[in-house]
Amino acid sequence: MSKKRKRCYSGIGGQAVLEGVMMKNQDRYAVAVRKPDGSIEIKKEEYRGIWGNSKVTKLPFLRGIFSFLDSLVLGMSTLTWSAQFFEEEDSKEENRRTAKDQKPKKASDGSGEKAMMGATVAFSILMAVAIFIALPYFLSTLFSRYILNASLLAILEGVLRLLIFVGYVAAISAMKDIRRVYMYHGAEHKCINCIERGRELTVKNVRRSSRLHKRCGTSFLLFVMLVSVVLFLFIRVPNPAARLGLRILLVPVIAGISYELIRLAGRSDNLFVRIISAPGMWLQHLTTKEPDDSMIEVGIASVEAVFDWKAYLRENFGYEEDSDQ
Repeated sequence: MSKKRKRCYSGIGGQAVLEGVMMKNQDRYAVAVRKPDGSIEIKKEEYRGIWGNSKVTKLPFLRGIFSFLDSLVLGMSTLTWSAQFFEEEDSKEENRRTAKDQKPKKASDGSGEKAMMGATVAFSILMAVAIFIALPYFLSTLFSRYILNASLLAILEGVLRLLIFVGYVAAISAMKDIRRVYMYHGAEHKCINCIERGRELTVKNVRRSSRLHKRCGTSFLLFVMLVSVVLFLFIRVPNPAARLGLRILLVPVIAGISYELIRLAGRSDNLFVRIISAPGMWLQHLTTKEPDDSMIEVGIASVEAVFDWKAYLRENFGYEEDSDQ
C-alpha cells in the first residue's frame, strides 16, 4: 500500500438507517441491515432520481434542489425498508419465530405506499420551513419595537435560526433511541473516510478513521442556515407578509447554494474549505457516535455492495492487495 495519506474524492455517500447503513454510488444504492437474528441483510437497487437523468438536474445551483429532494425520497424509502425487520420482531410470538426467514415487502410497492411516502416527504419539508424559516422570523419581529435597524434585526433573526437548529440537533442527539442510529451514522462516515484516505476497508482500519466528514448532511443543513442569514440580510422588502413569503420562496435558492458549498468541500481541502467546513464538522460531534465492530461490519457490507474499493485504491493510491499496509 502506498504510504501517502492524501484525501481523494470517492463519489460515494450515504446515511444511517434503523440498525444499518445505506450507501449510494452514482445510480446504485445498497442498504445493509443487521437483522434481529444477527445476520446482515443487503438490498441492492438502482435509483435514478425523481426526474431521471435530465440535463436540468445537472446544472449548477439547480442540481442542489433536485439532489436534496432525491435524498429525502431515497432516505425515507430505505429507512422504511430497514424498519420492517423490527416491526416483525415486535409482532406476535408466532411471527417472531419466522421473522428471520421472511423478506420485507419493498417500500416502493403499491401506488398507495408511494403516495404516502410523497405526502410524508412534503410534510417534512413543510415542517422544516415552519420551524427553521417562519418561526425565527416571527420571533425576530417581537423585537422590532426595540431594534429599529433592519440589518440588526436580520442578524438577530439569523442568530435565532441557528440557535433553534442547533438546539433541535442537540435535543434529538440526547434521545436514547436515536443513539444507535447515530452510531451507524458514525460507521458510514468512518467507512468513507477509510477508503478516501487510501486504507483497505477492514474493521481495524475503519475503526481508526474519523467519524466526521465534510460531505455530511448535517454540514449541508448548517450551510443552509448560514446561507439564509447572509441572503436575508441583503434581500429585503418592507411588507411583513411579503418578507415572510420571500423567505419561503428563497428556500430552493438557499438549498442550491448550500449544495455547491458542500460539493466544493467534498472535493477540496484548502484553507478556505477547512474554515467553512469547521462549524459543520463540529456539529457532527452531536449527530455521529463511535460505532462498535458489528456496526462497522454492516457499513463495510453496504460499501462493498455498490463500490469496488480495491479498484479505487489501485487507481488513486497505488494499492497492491498482497502487500503489507
